[in-house]
Amino acid sequence: MRTTRRTFLKYSGLAAAGLWLPPPPPDEAPRRVEQLGRAVRGLYIYARPSFQSEQLNFLPADTVFNIYGSAEAEDDAPNKVWWRVRRGFVHSAPVQLVRWQPQPVSRDVPDGGFLGEVSVPYAASRLGPGSAYKFGYRFYYGTTHWITRTAEDEGGQVWYGIYGDRTQAFNWVPGEHIHRLTADELSPLTPEVQDKRIAISLEQQRFQCFENGQLVLDTPCSTGVPLRRENGQLIYGTPIGEWQVIRKRASRHMAGDDLAADDFFDLPGVPWVSYIHWWGVAIHGTYWHNDFGRPRSHGCINLPNEMAKWVYRWTTPVVPFEREQLEAKGTAVVVDY
Repeated sequence: MRTTRRTFLKYSGLAAAGLWLPPPPPDEAPRRVEQLGRAVRGLYIYARPSFQSEQLNFLPADTVFNIYGSAEAEDDAPNKVWWRVRRGFVHSAPVQLVRWQPQPVSRDVPDGGFLGEVSVPYAASRLGPGSAYKFGYRFYYGTTHWITRTAEDEGGQVWYGIYGDRTQAFNWVPGEHIHRLTADELSPLTPEVQDKRIAISLEQQRFQCFENGQLVLDTPCSTGVPLRRENGQLIYGTPIGEWQVIRKRASRHMAGDDLAADDFFDLPGVPWVSYIHWWGVAIHGTYWHNDFGRPRSHGCINLPNEMAKWVYRWTTPVVPFEREQLEAKGTAVVVDY
């Protein structure tokens, strides 16, 4: 089913918070799995949707678990969404919503490769095309990668080779863990509209898109954290001002430069990156938190993966399907308080 702009706008804010899931059923009622979740970091299961309730169990990072519904927090916290799990509740902020969707594989790789999207909770890569090789990165659900090689192991399993845009080395994943994106999936949205504008509010942590002055997307985002206070005003890591999309790429390995820094990060396959500032500030998808509506980044504008993909398709410049990136001036972006 094709999603219209009106439908996307209607559900965009709910999707960012995960509130499209039904409330949890009564304990005595049959339960249906609505979604899978991946623990981004270690987290506790609580007896009720409250950090003040009893801690029942602990889920290590990368645990994949069933979600049966959503519930509203009993605490007065900014993020009020909790997930109902098998024996209690987990807070939504450190949970990535994922699915298990194995894909058909192909040995056909065009010149320049093709863009793939991880379709399972995570693909545990190897340093060579087979399970006998050492493990490499874990590539998480919804991340995007350019596949430039394929190989078949002794058992006949097809592996896809991902050449790291930062590491300059190959990681190999089972082909069935990667969805091969099509030109139709990345076709431009409303290309006939010339007047497009993005407005980002730092204080409200809102991300809005306009066509001819009409709102077509309104959703929570996560911008740079406040760095300091000047003349009574918070200065955020995301620069205020009038900018525009200046470069786009469907995938980028983002990492910090100082391995010893407390806030070091190493994030391969960040999807749907639309740069708006010369020193690297970008709008992009996010798989390492689900806490939109609060400042969380080093300066970039974090969106859920599917919304970042929508923005990538909606904004200009338009990146040709076979290109990894394109640098050109495009859609206007205003960042303000």
